Amino acid sequence: MANKTNIVLVHGAWGDGSHWRKVLPILKNAGHTVVATQNPLTSLADDAEITRRLAESMDGSTILVGHSYGGAIITEAAGKCPNVTGLVYIAAFAPDTSENLGGLLGRTDPPPGAAALRPDKYGFLWIDRPQFHENFCQDLDPEEAYVMQAAEKPTSGKCFEDKPTDAGWKNLPTWYQVSDKDRMIPPATQQWFAERMKATTIHLPASHASMASHPKEVAELILKAAAASYK
Repeated sequence: MANKTNIVLVHGAWGDGSHWRKVLPILKNAGHTVVATQNPLTSLADDAEITRRLAESMDGSTILVGHSYGGAIITEAAGKCPNVTGLVYIAAFAPDTSENLGGLLGRTDPPPGAAALRPDKYGFLWIDRPQFHENFCQDLDPEEAYVMQAAEKPTSGKCFEDKPTDAGWKNLPTWYQVSDKDRMIPPATQQWFAERMKATTIHLPASHASMASHPKEVAELILKAAAASYK
């Protein structure tokens, strides 16, 4: 177990830690200590604090891996965690301190999945269940997609309005996986994030749920980041 970097996997909107279920064993079997957050999805500050505490509890060099909105979470949390040595973005947002998710989505025409979003009376957003498979994870088989859709977790509208107080990617090495068939975050916007951060970048012919449809390739990128980030 010597010279191993800890890995914290951070889920995004409408998800939970189980979205990483195929990636977790690969990283564990490579000898890393790996944990997945369970974020409340109530605000960027709330979710970043959960992630910060989990990273703080890890002994030694740690990388944060964020999917989707989880990219905003790791961007905010990184600067508050002295032991964090790298950031990995999986089809994820990477905002600066002047940016929120809503504004970043407005850089291009709305992605197809935007039409499937449904607000409830409590200020939370859902993906319309009948449209979940075709927009969030169209490259999963129907059974896998159903499990993901059935466990969908509502996400507060605040998460799309909040801006990070710190952009951790400005001070750490970064890696980025672009999903070229993403219907939730435009692939062109993902590429723009990666180029702005000067991230080590890979492309996959994947949906938004790339860690579920392409776990081997996603895990390989995380493992490369872990090896490069060890201190």
